[in-house]
Amino acid sequence: MPDKPDLAALVGSRICHDLISPIGAIGNGVELMLMEGAAKGPEMALITESVGHANARIRFFRVAFGVYSAEQRIGRSEVVSVISDITHGGRVQIVWDSPADLSRRDVKLVFLLILCLESALPYGGRVEIERNDVRWLLRASAAKVKIDSTLWERLINPAAMGEVGPAHVQFLLVPDEIARQHRRLTTELTDTEIRLSF
Repeated sequence: MPDKPDLAALVGSRICHDLISPIGAIGNGVELMLMEGAAKGPEMALITESVGHANARIRFFRVAFGVYSAEQRIGRSEVVSVISDITHGGRVQIVWDSPADLSRRDVKLVFLLILCLESALPYGGRVEIERNDVRWLLRASAAKVKIDSTLWERLINPAAMGEVGPAHVQFLLVPDEIARQHRRLTTELTDTEIRLSF
């Protein structure tokens, strides 16, 4: 019997696919306006920056929430480019260390975990991601890490009770993805650091 389709990933892929073209078109339109001599004031800078940020988030979400096939690969250079774009000008710094050729399903899970870690770093911080011979290791550190115990409990106990809003949907998706990939997630939480591995 075939596996049940991942409806959340199908919806994520559809939304990202439908949004990437119009956002790209807006970016191209802004570039053409600037080439034609449009005023380069703060308004145009804001539009350019906003389009760039939206494009970066869509590229990130396409991997984090989208569909993948078992054999699909993604290059480290593409991953680093996406990471660089989403953190540009932000308070969270992400350092990525991995082989050049990666399984897209691995990167999907790491991206979902990055979203979990970001929620614990509202004042900024540093996230280090490493792929060794056996496991992925993620380490988030900051002067003060904000832990919502209800959300983090869900990562290791999907049956845990508590309301989860749209901004934290990744905490619901990670356990499903861990199960789908037949992996085990380990978590270590302190006041200044979070360590995750799978």
